[in-house]
Amino acid sequence: MAEWEIGIAVLFALLLLGVPISFALALVGTVGTASIIGINPALSLLGQTYAENSRSYTLSILPLFLMMGNFVVQSGIAQDLYTAAYAWLRHKRGGLAIATVVACGGFSSVCGSSLATASTMAKIAMPSMRRFSYPDHLSTASIAAGGTLGILIPPSVILVFYGIMTQQDIGKLFLAGILPGILGVLLYALAVRISVARLQTDLPVEPKLPLIERIRALKGITGALGLFVFVMGGIYLGVFTPTESAGMGAGGAFLLALVQGRLTLQDTMNTLYETAKTTAMMFFILFGALTFANYVNLSGMTRDVQSLVMSINDPLLALLAITAIYLLLGCVLEGLSMITLTVPIFYPIVSALGYDLIWFGIFVVIVTEVSYITPPVGLNAFVLRAVVKDVPLGTIFRGLTPFLAVDVLRVALIVAFPIIVLLIPNMM
Repeated sequence: MAEWEIGIAVLFALLLLGVPISFALALVGTVGTASIIGINPALSLLGQTYAENSRSYTLSILPLFLMMGNFVVQSGIAQDLYTAAYAWLRHKRGGLAIATVVACGGFSSVCGSSLATASTMAKIAMPSMRRFSYPDHLSTASIAAGGTLGILIPPSVILVFYGIMTQQDIGKLFLAGILPGILGVLLYALAVRISVARLQTDLPVEPKLPLIERIRALKGITGALGLFVFVMGGIYLGVFTPTESAGMGAGGAFLLALVQGRLTLQDTMNTLYETAKTTAMMFFILFGALTFANYVNLSGMTRDVQSLVMSINDPLLALLAITAIYLLLGCVLEGLSMITLTVPIFYPIVSALGYDLIWFGIFVVIVTEVSYITPPVGLNAFVLRAVVKDVPLGTIFRGLTPFLAVDVLRVALIVAFPIIVLLIPNMM
């Protein structure tokens, strides 16, 4: 058995024992590196990894976008987005569920967190859907699936992680996520229609609002739309870097919540505390992943896996093999853990196969989205279960089947038509 195979086995054993992913990655990476180059150089490399990256200017983008998302949650934008979407879709069968998906997509564009999107929208959308007798499996599934868009539609914390680990332009990654994110909203709306068509009973609908009323309903989303255009437009036009855009976005979200009168001193302190706590957790995960990546490179794991994948002699089949690995891992690992564990191994292989690493970043995030709604470790399903305590997990997962099907379709579309991902970044 190769040394790196022992390291991977130990890593999974630690994860199964409940050791946090950050400590498991750092421990296996350090011990594995020590077995190759010696204990003193390994500890020196460990200290260098943590010390240098903790002072990295690029990494400041992470807490700033987290702060932006937390202020957005406090601002009540989610309720405004849901109200506007429902005003346009209330006359359609399944309109509440489609409005939920659309609102999740809009909220993701200024939040950047899948779990925050699912949790926030559950509190807003579930009471309305229950009032109109929507079945629980459809209601919870539309929220859980819509929440996954939080890690794709920019700004996305996962894309920041990917960009740092692969040294890719974070601004281009953000721009690359826009069209696939819109495609995700459209396909999830299709999944809702499929679910509604399979129901034995009709869902109630409301009369179509006059055009002027629907236009007025959009007033509440001007803040969210303006913030998204400001942040992404600044990156696209080169007015500021992605890191600077994170600072501008955090400041803009704070002012937006302040102007709307939805931010108290206590809310501000809670937001800063949550941002600091989440940042510390994510930094430990990232530094652990970088330590593990050093071990992966030294142990020859990348070379061995690359030889195995390249022996397939067909880039598409090799990509399908990688996809299968991600789907299997998604059944036992949550998204961030999966990204930090696999990206150091796979991105050199994918680059050698001739795939664009910006495209691969979006591909990985979309495949990772599936892990958030895949049993038995679909985190968004567990978030819904925590908010809506009377709905069993089995009911939530049953409703997610059409959404998983359209996710497979979305992966197939971006593989067949890479321009969906690369169009906007290539225009940058």
